[in-house]
Amino acid sequence: MVGTVPVGGDAPITVQTMTNTPTTDARATIDQIRRCEDAGADIIRVSCPDKESTAAFRQIAKAARVPLVADIHFHYKRALEAADAGAACLRINPGNIGSSERVAEVVRAAKANGCAIRIGVNGGSLEKDLLEKYGEPCPEALVESALDHIKLLQDHDFHDFKVAVKASDVFLAVAAYMQLAEAVDCPLHLGITEAGGLIGGTVKSAIGIGNLLWAGIGDTIRVSLSAEPEQEVRVGFEILKSLGLRTRGVRVVSCPSCARQGFDVIKTVTALEERLQHIKTPLSLSVLGCVVNGPGEARETDIGITGGGAGKHMVYLSGVTDHHVGSDQMLDHIVSLVEAKAAEIESAMSDAGTPDEVPAEAAE
Repeated sequence: MVGTVPVGGDAPITVQTMTNTPTTDARATIDQIRRCEDAGADIIRVSCPDKESTAAFRQIAKAARVPLVADIHFHYKRALEAADAGAACLRINPGNIGSSERVAEVVRAAKANGCAIRIGVNGGSLEKDLLEKYGEPCPEALVESALDHIKLLQDHDFHDFKVAVKASDVFLAVAAYMQLAEAVDCPLHLGITEAGGLIGGTVKSAIGIGNLLWAGIGDTIRVSLSAEPEQEVRVGFEILKSLGLRTRGVRVVSCPSCARQGFDVIKTVTALEERLQHIKTPLSLSVLGCVVNGPGEARETDIGITGGGAGKHMVYLSGVTDHHVGSDQMLDHIVSLVEAKAAEIESAMSDAGTPDEVPAEAAE
């Protein structure tokens, strides 16, 4: 358990991100956390590099609506302070904080405050002895590091941990996670670290994280992008939605656009994705520029639109042709239809006593 959020077993795969504001600026950090919460983040990590940061962490943790992970490197006292300040989890490598007694102090603080611990092994910061042993970062080195850290916690009778073996190289990270999954039975936190910017990092993360999830490996994910953290959350959910593992929000099916398009597909989809971010209810929307593939896609979605001639476009509801809409009203009309459909689904879920987010197969 990370606070109130279960990780591992049959629990839904959680989506995480990390703040990038100075933790000492509690107001800015809380504002960023709020945006990430609105995007759907299940768990959020906050850096605690110094005493001033852990002091601000207390105020931040009280304001957050989701569990917070305190990111600790090297100094064990920051872990003690963060645990007392309300962290639901400590991200720390036990082998990097010094003596066995220091590890024991962190474990005592975690137990006393109900904190989980995430062991975070990274290809860019492997221990010197492992680099000397293997010559370079490799799957075996990452896994050996993780197992060493795990043993330190288990030797102090601490078992509420999850583990990550991240690398910026997709092949290295995937191979390490596959080996680790064979070696241990604990929740695994997936990520391709330092993946890059929004487009490149999304592609790398989707390939690496997607491969592992498809293989049944992984319990919680963080997409590491040089982008705002709420973007990481959205990309994380898109990966899970593509694999049918989570169904939060609107799943958009849209064409790449071509000369046949009856309206500007790219501009329309961009606007719709922006205006429909507030929708949490799982539903599907198809936006196709012409009638070649449009009707077929529309039959499989809750709401659909296909481009037509003379500025008149066909709207489909529940896969059936329903009415036309003009180009000038189309965007506002689709948004209103989606909002009405979401309200209808939410009402039905409430009456049935089901959660807002359901398995993909149930949503279909």
